[in-house]
Amino acid sequence: MEQSTAQKIATAVFGWGVSLVMAFPILWMTLAAFKTENQAISSPPVLFFRPTLENFSAVFERANYPHFFMNSVVICGGSTLLALLISLPAAYAMAFYPTKRTKDILVWMLSTKMMPAVGVLVPIYLMFQSVGLMDTRIGLTAMYTLINLPIVVWMLFTFFKDVPREILEAALLDGARPLQQFWMLLLPLTLPGIASTCLLATILSWNEAFWSINLSTSQATPLTAFIASFSSPEGLFWAKLSAASLLAVGPILVFGWMTQRQLVRGLTFGAVK
Repeated sequence: MEQSTAQKIATAVFGWGVSLVMAFPILWMTLAAFKTENQAISSPPVLFFRPTLENFSAVFERANYPHFFMNSVVICGGSTLLALLISLPAAYAMAFYPTKRTKDILVWMLSTKMMPAVGVLVPIYLMFQSVGLMDTRIGLTAMYTLINLPIVVWMLFTFFKDVPREILEAALLDGARPLQQFWMLLLPLTLPGIASTCLLATILSWNEAFWSINLSTSQATPLTAFIASFSSPEGLFWAKLSAASLLAVGPILVFGWMTQRQLVRGLTFGAVK
């Protein structure tokens, strides 16, 4: 049924309203990053002010931002690639060669995301310490991979299930082996879904804070721990904290905006037949 003009206007207003509510914290953080400390904590809030870059200068003087940034890039990129390499064959096998336990395995994998991370902090910490992975890029890459695996496998499994099985059966009759079926048929057909899965895994890894703070100290510290370092016993300096936060979330926000069409296309892949 076609929507009336009033319904379209109401839908647009509602959509813009939700978008503004979700974007407001980022907007407020951006404004605070260009204020002085007094302006940042003033009540009522100062809406008109002369922007200053002193907070960003203080952040760069206090911490080696490029070091934290490169750690985030390497860890996020590595964990996303590793999760994809593990999840692709797993999702392929469960989608096209399921067993009676396949659904149970998928539910079990997803149920691990419901467990509070702090519940396994002590054993994970002791394991990392015993094998020498504390404060290393390899350790955080492995940890981020394990965190994202359930979601990545579920998403890829969903995309693969949308591919008609008859296509692969026809390729099998033509003599194509499983690897050839995957590389020449399945990969091109599900490329939007795979791309969106990679983007989502990258965003989740970039924003992960709990494990980066607890499993790193200086050498492998990513940008999430970089933000936490601006909380000091003297108190919170809101303007400098906002500047540090903007430097941390800015790259992934730009990345998300640049790839939003691909992300939406992939997430809706197979929704409309």
